[in-house]
Amino acid sequence: MVTSKWDELCERLEIRFTSLALLRQAFTHASYRNEHKRPSLEDNERLEFLGDAVLELIVSEFLYKTKPTMPEGELTRMRAAIVCEPTLVRFARDLQFDQFIRLGRGEERSGGRNRAALLADVFEAFIGALYLDQGLEPVRVFLDRYVFPKAEAYANLKDYKTTLQEWVQQHDPRTLRYVIAEERGPAHAKEFVVQVLLGDTVMGEGSGRSKKEAEQQAASMALTKLSEHHES
Repeated sequence: MVTSKWDELCERLEIRFTSLALLRQAFTHASYRNEHKRPSLEDNERLEFLGDAVLELIVSEFLYKTKPTMPEGELTRMRAAIVCEPTLVRFARDLQFDQFIRLGRGEERSGGRNRAALLADVFEAFIGALYLDQGLEPVRVFLDRYVFPKAEAYANLKDYKTTLQEWVQQHDPRTLRYVIAEERGPAHAKEFVVQVLLGDTVMGEGSGRSKKEAEQQAASMALTKLSEHHES
């Protein structure tokens, strides 16, 4: 019988955590911990650090075994595409992880539940928690079930910046440019917020751990807006 949202999540993922505290920690943002001053409450930043390493290891192993003729450079490129922020965000959203994140009130009001960097961090933290709770093999099973069947398709998403540039060249004489609107977070976990402007009009905004990832997200939002305007 389902007794909490954490049991519900475990049931849906067909995983049984020995320590639900670890699972809760994986979904606990620093803003939530800062508002609830309990000594035993931990945020997910350390789990994210661990999960990033575990994810890279198992993705590397998967590619090594399933791409026996692929050279090292291509393996590295594909691994980077699978574990990069936009791809991890898609996995997190597929699994509805956004519904389980514990946020502080300010972060919630500012739209943190939908922030790309935060969703990617939660996915990595979940991997770290599962590894600590059960070891590598259950992580492999989880990735085999939910990640690897979609990994190649997600990793080969369109280059949104190029697509947007081509659209603008064909349809609009204004200048397309990207500007950094904000840099936030500590030096070791910097997050960039980038806006894409067409002339003086902001067409999209994206966030990411690198300027490139943030620009891709901003370009994707701009393409959606332009498409909706074109159809109306």
